[in-house]
Amino acid sequence: MLIAGFPAGAWGTNCYLVAPAAGEECVIIDPGHEAAEGVEETLKKHRLKPVAVVLTHGHLDHVASVVPVCGAHDVPAWIHPDDRYMMSDPEKALGRSIGMPLLGDLTIGEPDDVRELIDGSGLKLAGMEFTVAHAPGHTKGSVTFRLPENSDIPPVFFSGDLLFAGSIGRTDLPGGDHAEILESLARVCLPLDDSTVVLSGHGPQTTIGRERATNPFLREVAAGLGDGGTAAPRRGM
Repeated sequence: MLIAGFPAGAWGTNCYLVAPAAGEECVIIDPGHEAAEGVEETLKKHRLKPVAVVLTHGHLDHVASVVPVCGAHDVPAWIHPDDRYMMSDPEKALGRSIGMPLLGDLTIGEPDDVRELIDGSGLKLAGMEFTVAHAPGHTKGSVTFRLPENSDIPPVFFSGDLLFAGSIGRTDLPGGDHAEILESLARVCLPLDDSTVVLSGHGPQTTIGRERATNPFLREVAAGLGDGGTAAPRRGM
């Protein structure tokens, strides 16, 4: 298994390229703000051929490069239906007061081929099967993707802006809901094995075991206290 990731753009959003091995087909996860150049460099470095873009949610810092990346390689983009509108109307998703000037020249809109993700489905792409879990709270259409353990690597969990090393996603933007993100943490994250590698939308990789032991939000959800803690700063747009 090959997983190549890099932080991109103003928010340092992690974009991942996932393939069975170098020289094979791949899936691109969250090509966000200013990610297109990094995607092309990574494709060339590992001799990869993209077959799809998949999105953990619709915020601009995760989808801003979807149109150029999909257009350059004639591939579809997959997103949950509740977040699809964000590709065409990013200001509505972020709150009208935020504005766009710092983002520079962007290609806003949908790529030619958009497909909708379904909770609990197995998304078979590039010879791999990603398990999709709807995980609202950061946005209404947030999802996670999970790859099973194989001979090369432990289970891998692409958490988007649901779970970070030491924290969770913010819930103060339109569509965010603190109670929902706590429910998603309990339903989606807690059942995962401690060995599961967490590759999140921002920041370093971690494991479910480490977060179960140290993340104040996940610890309090696991204890059934319900408020998820308040000490750790939130990340992401």
